[in-house]
Amino acid sequence: MHQIKLSIIIPCYKVDKYLSGCLDALLAQTLDGMELICINDGSPDESLPILRSYKERYGDRIVLIDKENEGVWKARMDGIAAAKGEYIGFADPDDRVMAGFASKLYEAVQKNGADIACCGYERVDENGRVYSREMTRFGYSASDIRDNYGKMLEINTAPWNKIFKSSLLKNMPVIEHIPPALDDMVFAQLIYINAQTITFIPDILISYRMRSDSIINSISKELIPPVYASMKELRTVFENKEPKMLQYIDALAFEHLGISLMYRIYGKADKGFDDLLKTNTTFLDDNFPLWRKNKYMNLSYVLKNKGTNLKLWIVRNVYRLHLFKSFLYIYTAMIKYLKIDIKW
Repeated sequence: MHQIKLSIIIPCYKVDKYLSGCLDALLAQTLDGMELICINDGSPDESLPILRSYKERYGDRIVLIDKENEGVWKARMDGIAAAKGEYIGFADPDDRVMAGFASKLYEAVQKNGADIACCGYERVDENGRVYSREMTRFGYSASDIRDNYGKMLEINTAPWNKIFKSSLLKNMPVIEHIPPALDDMVFAQLIYINAQTITFIPDILISYRMRSDSIINSISKELIPPVYASMKELRTVFENKEPKMLQYIDALAFEHLGISLMYRIYGKADKGFDDLLKTNTTFLDDNFPLWRKNKYMNLSYVLKNKGTNLKLWIVRNVYRLHLFKSFLYIYTAMIKYLKIDIKW
């Protein structure tokens, strides 16, 4: 038996104005046997003094790691190495967990014998206005997710609304090329490669703060080559370890490189966007060849699975018609003027 049921890993860098609120919400959780692993990632603000004060007050409930700045990926890995929990979760200091977060996720994995539990969340702007509520409806259960990899394309890739069996993280594959953007997505796949079951809780248990200065909102075309290198390495990992998941990985590459990355770059690349889009499409063709004829993005799959991946099917057809730039223009206008933001 594990004395510690759940370890929550909290990487900290320039988050002093949010940190106390995050820690207070986690310390108020009712699950017995929970530790908070706080990593000060060389933060130049007041994060370390705040963490030290909480360590003094709460003792063994808080594990404090103070290290030089190496980025969130390395901070998470240091936290994983230190974690003693049966399950491991993650929290970003600028987000806030809600009452029941720890107990409901832990009870779900115990009840269903699952490797991973995932809950709903709300996105809020920096003024606290609720922008959207997501991951609250699922057409599948813990028992069937691994029988149909295509359904995993609709699971958000962030680690902070999930808890994971500790062994998945402590034995996850190691990659050389750490992505400077889309790192949550790559990180999640290295966990999923060994997972068998995922269970879902429709309750909204996380308030996720959207910050204009986050990496994903400030991505530039200079970050694309290292992202490409990481994605190529990720596919090689799956090709060697789980080749039956390559249809899924190639569809995922289209979803995140073909759609999400290009959307983030659109409007920042000026007149060079057409060339960038062409280069990106060629990269997908050369390295993720199953994206064009992918069984998880076919209309027959969408209809058979009650609309699963419908949006991916639509955008892939937009790509085939060479209308993706026009699509981005319309989509951006919808967000700006109609405040409609469809997640892909």
